Amino acid sequence: MEVTQQCVVALTWTLKDTLGEELDVLDEPVEFLVGGDDLLKRIEEALQGHVVGDKLDLHLEPEEAFGDYDENLIFLEKRELFPEEIEEGMTFEGSALPQGCSPVPPELLYTVTEIYPEHVVLDGNHPLAGIALRIHLQIEAVREATEEEVGRGSAGTGFFRIEPMAPGSDSLH
Repeated sequence: MEVTQQCVVALTWTLKDTLGEELDVLDEPVEFLVGGDDLLKRIEEALQGHVVGDKLDLHLEPEEAFGDYDENLIFLEKRELFPEEIEEGMTFEGSALPQGCSPVPPELLYTVTEIYPEHVVLDGNHPLAGIALRIHLQIEAVREATEEEVGRGSAGTGFFRIEPMAPGSDSLH
């Protein structure tokens, strides 16, 4: 079966920046819905018509990946608004930030990047914003998507939608 819109593709990959630094590796196949919200459009376009076993090497500029870094998405908030156990690397949905924080786009995820005695720095940029990426991927399996997956817009993985992560976790998926 060829990769088409509304199918599920299982991929393995190595994701690097343009200097060759490894950012993420998927050794075990992970399923993504093509035509949903799971993958970047540029990756979906490149996968079209390919079959199991095919390998692709892609170069994605920031605008094709996670966009340019936007310094307007950096917020300095009062430390007292946050729980005592807050740690760098913790993430908050914009809609779930403590009352009293600056008005922020609610659909974004904010990462605590620095903690000072009086302030907390929140960054609403994707962790890979402003970075050109190189991705070497292999198609491990292709199948038809279920009605549920199509309705949800996801095979359940959503690598490229960064989810809130536990403190100390540096995984992107």
